[in-house]
Amino acid sequence: MRLFRHYTELPADVRGGVVALGNFDGVHLGHQAVIGRAQALAREQSLACGVMSFEPHPRSVFKPDRPPFRLTPFRVKARLIEGMGLDFLVMQHFDLAFASHTAEDFVDQALVGGLGVRHVVVGYDYEFGKGRSGHGELLKQMAARRGFEATLVEPISADGGAVYSSTAIRHALSEGRAEDAAAILGRFWEIEGRVEHGDARGRTIGFPTANVEMADYLHPARGVYAVFAGIDQAGRTEWRPGVANFGSRPTFDKDGHLLEVHLFDFDGDLYGRHLRVALVSHLRDERKFDSLEALKNQIVEDSQNARRILAARRGP
Repeated sequence: MRLFRHYTELPADVRGGVVALGNFDGVHLGHQAVIGRAQALAREQSLACGVMSFEPHPRSVFKPDRPPFRLTPFRVKARLIEGMGLDFLVMQHFDLAFASHTAEDFVDQALVGGLGVRHVVVGYDYEFGKGRSGHGELLKQMAARRGFEATLVEPISADGGAVYSSTAIRHALSEGRAEDAAAILGRFWEIEGRVEHGDARGRTIGFPTANVEMADYLHPARGVYAVFAGIDQAGRTEWRPGVANFGSRPTFDKDGHLLEVHLFDFDGDLYGRHLRVALVSHLRDERKFDSLEALKNQIVEDSQNARRILAARRGP
């Protein structure tokens, strides 16, 4: 898949294709349906197929002081989209100047002038242009006048239940319902980042941990999780079962938020390595213990529970 950071000056073999438009934070099953429809249309017409998304997420531009909320930062979103077999991805830089373009400007400059689209596919709730004045039906009307086609994908849900959405995933994760989030995503939700040096307290009690900073990821419910942890190994990911704690480590009177991951039956050096952490199940809330011995006993119990849960699940 070819990656572009702006819609201008695209090569000829990218222009004139089918494009799925959206923020696609999470790349959940609803997003996959939109992208999949674009792929089907492209195959029918033997055209290139791509996605146009936006970075940083518009919410972080308009409301920069809000708490972290991202499900899939740039790198992760690009990897997931690439995994669907797209020909190209336009990850358009989004700022206040770009946001000032009217809906008509966006269609004329980006879709027609830049991408030269033959067909555009969007979700039922897609909005675009200054003040979010553009919507799906308007896009279809403008497409008819400008010589391309537009398709709106209806809401997608499981067995008539709630519609798949990024908002529903965020609510599930904030409440510790990792399984519900996974049902909407079609996979376990992951946090990934570089393993950093900590205070090595876990090692002193027999449970060494890999510390992963959250960056701009959504903060899930605090507590202990059964996880699969993926280690980069020469271009592939080796997955191992483990247990993780997300929180402020109240037993040690720490501040801030940190994800600490203990991999079962592993004694290698992970410092500086890239780690993917898939949250499988929330085991318990975070709490403060009266002693290190009490904490150690609880970690033993947490590990046993995590091993039991993970033994019945397939890894990513």
